[in-house]
Amino acid sequence: MSADFVDWPSIAADDFPFPQAVPTTQLADELSVMLLSPDPEIRDDYAYTAAARWIREGHLDDVLEALGDTAASRFIHPEVQARTFAPLILCSVLTRGHTVPGLVPKQAAERWYAEFLAWYPEEQDTRGWDDSLGWLHAVAHGADAAAAFAKALPDRCTELLELCARRMTAAQSDYRYAQLEDARLARALLRILQAPGLNLEQATGWLTVVADALDGGGPGPVPVWAFNTFATLQSLHLHLARGLVDEDVPPHAEAVAACTADLLRLPCYWLA
Repeated sequence: MSADFVDWPSIAADDFPFPQAVPTTQLADELSVMLLSPDPEIRDDYAYTAAARWIREGHLDDVLEALGDTAASRFIHPEVQARTFAPLILCSVLTRGHTVPGLVPKQAAERWYAEFLAWYPEEQDTRGWDDSLGWLHAVAHGADAAAAFAKALPDRCTELLELCARRMTAAQSDYRYAQLEDARLARALLRILQAPGLNLEQATGWLTVVADALDGGGPGPVPVWAFNTFATLQSLHLHLARGLVDEDVPPHAEAVAACTADLLRLPCYWLA
């Protein structure tokens, strides 16, 4: 399918008014095709910007589950931009579902979560930016989706914390965080730690994944994955101290910060 239904440059220039004359099923199909594009203007500036806004505003409520299904199917797509924009759409869909209870069936969220769980820690191409493809940001986009899943599936929060830990410690990565991936992970972790009923052991237990990954490290250059891990831990410590603009610090922030500081003393032995 080609982008025939909407004059996208005009829509963008007018700050994305919803095209009422276009059936939502056709619009969803067109957006889904554009989200595969290697052209960042088509994929990001047009399709994602429009989809995020129109989902948030409720214009796509009747095709929300279909948008989620399409996005989740792309975690095994051969093209990196298709995989890394999938979590952004899921984030928008899940956030809308949280805003309007009952709009997104739990079984749909569980279905998407299974696909996300298999993809996030295993993604090989974790570059933040590519000069041709534009933003890719697998780590950051996945972190946003993890936080959205925590709202939709609060019983998965312990697993989501461990999932983020596995992502930050993924040894196969040769990309050093350069586009604030550490901050996006830290923000997601804080949002997940806000889950109601999360006890102290659950709030801190996921850090054993990080400790186990770092165990046995010795002198010599810091591997890329370890740099990424320490950068994320530093960012997390700051987030735990300051909180978020729209949320206070999580209930077990002090204990999580203490465990985080213990891990940061591995490279920074001089910390008090």
